[in-house]
Amino acid sequence: MVTRVFRVRRWAPAGVLASLAYWVHQRRAALAELRGPDGQHPVDRSLLELKMVQVVFRHGARSPLKPLPVEEQAEWSPQLLEVPPQTRFDYTVTNLAGGPKPPSPFDSQYRGTVLKGGMFAGQLTSVGMRQMFALGERLRRNYVEDIPFLSPTFNPREIFVRSTNMHRNLESTRCLLAGLFQCQKEGPVVIHTDEASSEVLYPNYQSCWSLRERTRGRRQAASLQPGISEDLEKVKEGMGIADGDGVDFFMLFDNMAAEQVHGLLSCPALRRSARIIEQRAVDTALYMQSGDRESLQMAVGPFLHLLERNLLTAVDPATPPGSHRKLYLYAAHDVTLLPLLLALGIFDHKWPPFAADVTMELYRHRESQEWFVQLYYHGEEQVPRGCPDPLCPLDKFLNTLSVYTLSPEKYHTLCSQARVTELGNGE
Repeated sequence: MVTRVFRVRRWAPAGVLASLAYWVHQRRAALAELRGPDGQHPVDRSLLELKMVQVVFRHGARSPLKPLPVEEQAEWSPQLLEVPPQTRFDYTVTNLAGGPKPPSPFDSQYRGTVLKGGMFAGQLTSVGMRQMFALGERLRRNYVEDIPFLSPTFNPREIFVRSTNMHRNLESTRCLLAGLFQCQKEGPVVIHTDEASSEVLYPNYQSCWSLRERTRGRRQAASLQPGISEDLEKVKEGMGIADGDGVDFFMLFDNMAAEQVHGLLSCPALRRSARIIEQRAVDTALYMQSGDRESLQMAVGPFLHLLERNLLTAVDPATPPGSHRKLYLYAAHDVTLLPLLLALGIFDHKWPPFAADVTMELYRHRESQEWFVQLYYHGEEQVPRGCPDPLCPLDKFLNTLSVYTLSPEKYHTLCSQARVTELGNGE
């Protein structure tokens, strides 16, 4: 039951525990009437009421982050940046407190890399904009047309929007919202973002020293693993890339994926090696992420805490009606989705593609008042780890999250430089 989950989560606010006591008592009474002799009861989906949706998505297709050191380069023309008219949607960006938009060190860094043809590194393209608009249209079909859950026009009282502070993510969010609401709005469209030093929508190597040190070591070790190192040598040799140039499978896959989605071709050997490049990029990421529980916690734990907090607020009987949002949108990255999928137990051993999304629906049963979570990846129904079927009781889903969720206090402790020193001393 949910009460068992909250006892394990000792850092949960006492007010939440107290306010849920009456609800848990009522729920137990209602469920006792519905359960059969085996203690289980079928769920009548017609009695489920959708209460909240959280969507975590990767930005749309973009230019590569770094060019490969090869003579044959793809042509990244500024014409690839033309904005499709249907995706235009005005918005403003603030920090999490509603103040001015923070500076973006990543965008400054990307502007320092000019690709062949004139585009900057990491720019959202027209292809990416259309991908995000299509994702918005899918969400509209699901939550406006098929189920009258959201208003057909953007309503700031219903939706909270947060993005990492990178231009491609802010623009991807714009395109998604344009598709979801067909460019109609009842109030200002505000996208919230955070300082790079405290962002939790991606593994933050800047603020988490311990994660940075562990990741650096495991990334180096991964490149030396049997199979990975041999395949990397073969691919680089076929492309004419010299040893010692810093090229790894992440860099190869980033260029390959960007070229493929835009129909571009630089080095033919890159396309011929597409399958092994993706496989080894995934193998390397898994080797880095699966080393120990704490590494995965530091990579995605603070974000899981955020998602969990939204769930707890929605089910808390003390939460005033209308004080939480119906829809939470989070614009993130592939390096966010991959550990998130691992933590949820739904990773499919494929690199999260551009515009991929993880959607989390929260339902309440009208009669029993029991809560359920339904999870989707890329629009496909998923069964999270520890759940009996796709429609997962909330307490079981919270147990799954609790393995990797980190409160801000615990995150700070794990990430501190003192912790790195202790690890270096052989703790």
